[in-house]
Amino acid sequence: MSTEKSFLGESLEVLLIAVIFALFARTYVLQAFKIPTGSMEENLLVGDHILVNKFIYGRTWTPLERALLPIRPIRRGDVVVFKYPEDPTRDFIKRCVGLPGDTVEIVDKQLYINGRAVADASYTYHADRRTFARGSALAGWSIRDSFGPYTVPPAHYFCLGDNRDNSRDSRVWGPVPESHVKGRAFMVYWSTAEGGESSEWPGLAGKLRQLGRLARRFASATRWERTFEIVR
Repeated sequence: MSTEKSFLGESLEVLLIAVIFALFARTYVLQAFKIPTGSMEENLLVGDHILVNKFIYGRTWTPLERALLPIRPIRRGDVVVFKYPEDPTRDFIKRCVGLPGDTVEIVDKQLYINGRAVADASYTYHADRRTFARGSALAGWSIRDSFGPYTVPPAHYFCLGDNRDNSRDSRVWGPVPESHVKGRAFMVYWSTAEGGESSEWPGLAGKLRQLGRLARRFASATRWERTFEIVR
């Protein structure tokens, strides 16, 4: 009997340690994130499941920590996951293009930072060949193609979707507070053509239906060529 109790106690201890480690890792180290919309195409596709490095932007208190730990500030070009400024319960993913103090301007779809044109053709996607002039009467179209100049305030970041013609981003709802940034996207661990919003079938029954559909189409729907692709 004592042996069984000892085994049960050890098993519960191992389980508790595993849960604590998982919670710690999710809070401070890694987070899984699913791409629900096309605002980051063609780099990140709807249905991509990515890992987010939450450790990289951690705070350091001493020069020794900064020298030894893989921690650094947010850089221009980082693909970041953050709390949506208009609804912090939701997570968004965009590319940081403007740091605190930067002057951001878009002229006829060309991005300028501090007066210099940004060579972003390797990751920027324009689905619409039309260019709408500044002050266009069509709501929303004017700031899509021509924006600013705008100076990013302290402790904020200006973020754009790579799919510039189909993205609601800092052009619409403003810069992202530093406190809202959760981490940097760094790898696609799985990608499926069965994309879309996770709330497609709400509730437990909906989740079970989604799992069943996924199980039936896992092999055929998986984009195997995107597995372990590094986010750039």
